[in-house]
Amino acid sequence: MQPGETAEITQLLRQFRGGAAGAESALIEAVQTELKAMAARYMRRERHGHTLQTTALMNEAYMKLVQARSTDWHDRVHFFAVAARVMRRILVDHARRGAADKRGGDQIVLPLNEGLVFAPDRPDEMVRLDDALNRLAAEDKRSAQVIELRFFGGLSVEETAEAMGISPRTVKREWNFARAWLRRELGLSVPEDGQEEDA
Repeated sequence: MQPGETAEITQLLRQFRGGAAGAESALIEAVQTELKAMAARYMRRERHGHTLQTTALMNEAYMKLVQARSTDWHDRVHFFAVAARVMRRILVDHARRGAADKRGGDQIVLPLNEGLVFAPDRPDEMVRLDDALNRLAAEDKRSAQVIELRFFGGLSVEETAEAMGISPRTVKREWNFARAWLRRELGLSVPEDGQEEDA
């Protein structure tokens, strides 16, 4: 996204919060493509045949975001960080409902390259990951936020740093720590060389 588009979304968020006429429809048009891409990233990590579709996830998330009209949106990055959290909650709630009758399943895959890859076959895997992230947040809130923004939100290292007000180097450090913590918490193997990647 270009700097001009970022500034435009920030301005639209402020206008929307202030109740300006036409701000909501302009905001929908400005964020729709990126919200859909974010929803698609989430759905690629879900099991095949998931009953919730990308467009439905995007629409439900958008409805929840606009209901929070009073939110003090700082900028585009803040909006999409909150959108990531909202989408995660929608999917976890959906998974909890679906897991009521289904227990067990394969482990979550958390490889070193391309960040975390989440490819569960059953809805309770999303619940396991969410529970682990909540435990991580209780121990280290910043690391859990980095996972949420990068893995769930699809934000880059730089965007995550901007959203959190920390340096990109700190984001990378927290990212590596959080992935290692999740591997241990979820009972996954640690890489043989013990190395973590920086990006």
